[in-house]
Amino acid sequence: MRTTRRLWLGIALELATAAAFGWRAAAAEKPVGVVCNVKVVSDKVDDVSSLEDWKRSCIKDGMSNDEKALAIWKTVVKYRHQTAPPNEFLQQEGNVHDVMKTIHVYGYGMCCCASANVEQLARYIGWDARGWAITLHSVPEVYYDNAWHLLDGSLMNYFRNPDKSIASVADLQKAVGEWHQANPGYRGDDAKLRKFAAKGNWRKAGPALLATSESYTEDGPNAAGWHGWSSTMIEYDRADRHHPYEYGYSQGYQLNIALRPGERLTRNWFNKGLHINMDGSGEAPGNILNDRNGLSLQRRLGDIAPGRIGNGTLEYEAPLSDPAFLATALAADNIAAAGKAPALGAKDAAKPGVLVIRMPSSYVYLSGEAALQAIVGAGGSIAVSLSDNNGLDWKELERITATGFKRLDLKPHIYRRYDYRIKFDLSGEGTGLDSLKLTHDIQHSQCPLPALAEGDNTITFSAGPAEGTITIEGATNPDVKPKQLIAADFHPEFKGADHKQFRVKEYDEKGGSITFPVETPGDLVRLRGGAHYRARDKREGWMLQASFDDGKTWAEIGKLPGPTPGNTKYFTLESVPNGTRKALVRFQSTRQYNTLCIFDFRIDADYAAPAAGFRPVKITYVWDEAGAEKRDAHVAQSPKDTYTIKCAAAPLMKSIVLELAE
Repeated sequence: MRTTRRLWLGIALELATAAAFGWRAAAAEKPVGVVCNVKVVSDKVDDVSSLEDWKRSCIKDGMSNDEKALAIWKTVVKYRHQTAPPNEFLQQEGNVHDVMKTIHVYGYGMCCCASANVEQLARYIGWDARGWAITLHSVPEVYYDNAWHLLDGSLMNYFRNPDKSIASVADLQKAVGEWHQANPGYRGDDAKLRKFAAKGNWRKAGPALLATSESYTEDGPNAAGWHGWSSTMIEYDRADRHHPYEYGYSQGYQLNIALRPGERLTRNWFNKGLHINMDGSGEAPGNILNDRNGLSLQRRLGDIAPGRIGNGTLEYEAPLSDPAFLATALAADNIAAAGKAPALGAKDAAKPGVLVIRMPSSYVYLSGEAALQAIVGAGGSIAVSLSDNNGLDWKELERITATGFKRLDLKPHIYRRYDYRIKFDLSGEGTGLDSLKLTHDIQHSQCPLPALAEGDNTITFSAGPAEGTITIEGATNPDVKPKQLIAADFHPEFKGADHKQFRVKEYDEKGGSITFPVETPGDLVRLRGGAHYRARDKREGWMLQASFDDGKTWAEIGKLPGPTPGNTKYFTLESVPNGTRKALVRFQSTRQYNTLCIFDFRIDADYAAPAAGFRPVKITYVWDEAGAEKRDAHVAQSPKDTYTIKCAAAPLMKSIVLELAE
């Protein structure tokens, strides 16, 4: 009886876990084709996989507001190094303004990026925030306890008033301005200020407020070695020239590692010199490609990675004869596994066959190659096409008319992207694919990877929910073409609004609107979206709306109200009708009285991934101990798993590889 009871309890637990994570039962008709939201966490590194994970890891119950503010500051300092910023050209500034991308994909940026990151995290926990354009610098403030507080994650400082509260921009302006008035001859002179600051003199003879900084070294520079006390004395001077400025951001990027049979993600604690600006669109990210000498404060805050920029790979060796492969294809029209060469071909040779594969990535693509063994029958062909805008438009890469092995360079079409679709149109009897491998270089930050340390390391694995996401995000500046997708690439309907910055054209009652169609491969679960916008008059604003009946009725997702010269807001709509796979998402303005426009936007449609479920996942760690390579391969047999890796000496981390177990 006791054994039977344990058996039923075990079955009940497995069913509950399956239900909670959206897994399909083992007896389902179709094989599991993809495992979504794979996550591996080390007890030596904070879990910052999502904004909610960050909040859980860093914002603790019982914290004072000052402690929460410093948790935000420490996050931005730890995960973002000050250097030439990565340029994706999606946001108005051109740089990457998304704290989750900063943490996971890049790990570096400039002052505007850090300001946007602080604003985003503060607003996520419910605080107000704003940016400031000051002399040669950008800084953010957050609002709590009825006051504004400066948190400079870029130059890595904050200051305390005599009452121990964190100082504001106005406090710094006053302290610096009064010192310059009392000490003429130093204003704007960096060399002279550096000389004055040497040997701790900045602490003894400078403004008392700046002496509270814990970031300056004895001679004045900060821990990164260049900016420091002298910079602060220039940046907060000339307060009459300073003004608030919204460092708008994108919000919606999520780390969703999804694995199909034959798919392998390798993330490395080293790089090959590859980075997003290597096409000449911006500067290289300084010396952090080669060393981490400027990351001493980051080390003190818990960064144990051996470097900052990582280059990994995402590979997909498509198992063409595996039934699970076709189950995860976006389209497999008149396509079947042949059981002989070619491995995959048309069911009915008299009709064309169409195969579409989607390649979403949590990390930005820096290169790509499709290697395939084509078999072409008499008079037949294989047309290979690619789409980078969710299948709305296709570009033919090559039409193959003879049997043979082909390598197609995808880099010109997927560089700086996170998602694309590749299509194979098969025609002719005996035409098909006998092999297919897609290989990509990716960029990622080393800092949040689940690193090991000397001694016992607890590794926590999880998978689920079984969801994917379709994203609509393009620049509102058409001039960035062809470096990046623009909003118009997603086929919106513009009414009373320009393509550039979605500027409302007229001052009549109709206002303006921009409506995007979205379609998902599985049933919609939720819609997420928002924008960095302007609505100068208090009567102005925008609404983000969704329609699930082709525009007959509209549901409100969120409001973007005025008056504001710039603000950023993002929302989530959970109430999606069952069985929905198509929607319209609209930015609708009020009547324009002064200025209405949208600088940046993002829309994410989360859906239940077809053929998703759980299969065992293999996790391989590679590291060195005292010059000898070590490996640990573990297979997670369930959606939640915990195990231990022991390092006899301090490890030099090399790689972590994720793939489905065979």
